[in-house]
Amino acid sequence: MKKIIFPLRKEKDIEKLKIGDEVFISGTILTARDLAHKKLVEIIKKREKLPVNLKGALLYYTGPSPKPEGKIIGSIGPTTSKRMDKLTIPLLKFGLKATMGKGERSNQIVNLFKKYKVVYFITYGGCGAYLSQFVKDIKILSFEELGPEAIYQLFVENFPAIVGIDIYGNDFFKRKV
Repeated sequence: MKKIIFPLRKEKDIEKLKIGDEVFISGTILTARDLAHKKLVEIIKKREKLPVNLKGALLYYTGPSPKPEGKIIGSIGPTTSKRMDKLTIPLLKFGLKATMGKGERSNQIVNLFKKYKVVYFITYGGCGAYLSQFVKDIKILSFEELGPEAIYQLFVENFPAIVGIDIYGNDFFKRKV
């Protein structure tokens, strides 16, 4: 298992990753789903300042469910990543270095991830309750009115994932087996 810490301090930390590598992610990651992405794109179109820093960031496509009593967070499973493709494109110019969700991505996003040296992590769908144990703290950062679709900051330790697209444009879903 390879260990990666976010936000990235050095690009070389993702240069060594190859599709299919199993990784443990630690540090601070951001969450966003469809509605938060749409709001970020609107802000970019208006040429206003983004409410979050994307430089070196990992953006996890998830919306946390309400937390049970005594827990830090509720279920935190991934959503389908392909829905975010067109909404992710404008974010790449702001230094985003990784995304995480489930499922394959469009050819356009694979090519842009290669151009901007961005990695895509796949995490385990249907395992949101299991994944919650790797979240050590949560804080809402922006768009609180969106509820679970707001942008949250998660502090994670050894969050499990697999490299789905490496920075060289190799795609786990299009590999020859």
